[in-house]
Order: sequence, then C-alpha cells, then structure tokens
Amino acid sequence: MFRSRSKDEQAATTKVTADQPQQTRDPQAPKGRPTPKRSEAQSQRRSLAKTPANRKDASKRAREARRADMAKQRQALAGGDERYLPARDKGPVRRFARDYVDSRFSVAEYFLPLAVVILVLSMVRAGAMQSYVLLVWMVVIVLIVVNSLVLGVQLKRQLRKRFPDENLRGAVAYALMRTLQMRRLRLPKPQVKRGERP
Repeated sequence: MFRSRSKDEQAATTKVTADQPQQTRDPQAPKGRPTPKRSEAQSQRRSLAKTPANRKDASKRAREARRADMAKQRQALAGGDERYLPARDKGPVRRFARDYVDSRFSVAEYFLPLAVVILVLSMVRAGAMQSYVLLVWMVVIVLIVVNSLVLGVQLKRQLRKRFPDENLRGAVAYALMRTLQMRRLRLPKPQVKRGERP
C-alpha cells in the first residue's frame, strides 16, 4: 500500500505521458510552417539516421566539419570568394574598404619592419645614436597617425557617398587595421593594384 514504485512502473508511466501530446491541435487550423518537400524531408531523415551513436563519434564528426569550413575560409581568403569569407570580411562595404586601402600607399604597412630596425638601432650605444633613434621613432608614429586620420576621413566620405543606405559601422576601423598589415600578408588578398581606383 505505501511501498515505493518500481523503476519499471515509473518508466511505463513516463512513457505513456510522453506518447500523448500536451495539447491537441484543431485539424483545420494551420500548422504555422510550410509542409516540407519530399526531397527535404527525406534528406532530413537521412541526416537523422546518420547521427553518431556515441559522443566520441559526434565530436569527431563536428571536428571534421569545422576543419572543412576552415579550409573553405582559407581558400576564400586567398582567392577573395565572397561566399565563404568570415563574417567580418563579407559584404560590399567591407570589400570597398579593402580595395580602398589596397589601392593606396600607407606608412602604417611598414610599421613592423621599421619597428624592428629601430629596435636594433636602439641597442647601439654609440654617442648620439640613442637620440636619433628616438627622433626617428617619433617621426614614424606621427606619420602613421596623420596618414591614418587622412585615410579614415577620406574613406568615411567615400563610403557615405557610395553606400548611403548601408550600415557603415566598423568599416573605417576595419580598413585602418588592414593598413597595419604588409600588403603581401593581407587577408583576403588584395584584388586591386596600387593606384587603381576601387
């Protein structure tokens, strides 16, 4: 009378309640979604049938899918294929910003090589060499800042003119980050030559 129910009885009751729908839908009422085509339904059933049985297989399959996506992205970054680019590089606004930067010379793209040279020269302990190195370093920083400001203002003006209805948020910062990379190391690869108008 006051005994606990066995596991079999508990499983049976939960199975019965799981089989019964929570709310019955009026047969004449719309489903709220279109009926899938036969080919779509069959492909969904096949994909469900191919789902891995254990966690190890599932993680292996997810890892392989991730690798395939990354390979597609690498190819797109090398070739400029818009379909497989990462979200930060997609769209006509970002493409124009890339082309605008790639068509111009900027001081910032030589920042890393200049920084290495200045670092090596700063280790030389000859007389006034330290003050000259510091002066060169300050000149490089001022040139980069001025060049970036001019480029940012011009790019913003061009973007507003070409894409008045598009969301331009982050496009100028994206372009300025691109100027800091050396031209041959930029991804996606430059699609325009220097001096060409995008």
